[in-house]
Amino acid sequence: MSSSVKTLFTVVALVAAGAAAAQTYPGIGRPATAKEIAAWDIDVRPDFKGLPKGSGSAEKGMEIWEGKCASCHGIFGESNEVFSPLVGGTTAEDVKTGRVARLNDVTFPGRTTLMKVPTVSTLWDYINRAMPWNAPKSLTTEEVYAVTAYLLSMAGVVPDNFVMSDANIAEVQARMPNRNGMTTDHHLWPGKSMGGKPNDVKSVACMKNCAGEPNVASFLPDFARNAHGNLAEQNRMVGAQLGADTTRPPGAAPVAPAAPVPAAPKAGGAPTALLAQRTCTACHGMDTKLVGPGFAEIARKYADRADREAYLAGKIVAGGSGVWGAIPMPPQTLPPEEVKTIAAWLAAGAPK
Repeated sequence: MSSSVKTLFTVVALVAAGAAAAQTYPGIGRPATAKEIAAWDIDVRPDFKGLPKGSGSAEKGMEIWEGKCASCHGIFGESNEVFSPLVGGTTAEDVKTGRVARLNDVTFPGRTTLMKVPTVSTLWDYINRAMPWNAPKSLTTEEVYAVTAYLLSMAGVVPDNFVMSDANIAEVQARMPNRNGMTTDHHLWPGKSMGGKPNDVKSVACMKNCAGEPNVASFLPDFARNAHGNLAEQNRMVGAQLGADTTRPPGAAPVAPAAPVPAAPKAGGAPTALLAQRTCTACHGMDTKLVGPGFAEIARKYADRADREAYLAGKIVAGGSGVWGAIPMPPQTLPPEEVKTIAAWLAAGAPK
């Protein structure tokens, strides 16, 4: 083969290889820009790679916490009966040893977040990406540092006047109560990256002296029947089975819905300013679902209840979860007259 032919063959091969590597579908998509990739590349690793420069004080974090976090997680991280507690169960000795002693205490009630999480980067990263739940990624870098510092100050990991920054976060890591609590000694996964020892799970089936087939059953005692509200109104997120009507005795025939009560006149319309002021519209649209159901949908659901105004007022004050899905509505601390205004409007059909 002549040198010119060889050269031409090489050029054709390189062009073909380049075309295959750069194959695209015409009219569909485009390469992501560096700015777009950077907007998604925000994770922070335990070695603090990805952590932005900045700082925030626990004192400022308390203000942010009470305004944006406490409605779900409680003023002191006790979580207001909505979520699992974040703070509690750790001691000054745990901060010294890096192992939370109460994780081995079967009599201790519950496991808080700071009893379990071993790395401060996990807290910083999750708060930065996902909090507050109705406006994720809305906190500034300074606010994330501040909220993280305040959360750790409530657990006694850092002092109340602490200022956390990218420069001292490694010192905070050295004080995490469960920093030495992670282990690969369980050998659930083989390989050098997980301890280098063989898997200890043999999964040998029982083939002799086996117990009889268990009979799984359950019942709801009378005193607890309606302890957590009517199960029939709460969505079962697993399976298609709906809960029983716990407002009635077991086996009672279902009650036919009452005839809808005519809605009140539409004079006055929606209390738009009040709904916006109390951030109700952050989760509820007028006619459409946002985080929670639309106001019109709520009004339709309870239109046949004679006590719908009182019922809705109670739900606003108490909050709850399950009726409309898995995302909870925290209790609302509104003045009674505002609760009455919103409940009356919903009971009237949520007129615009």
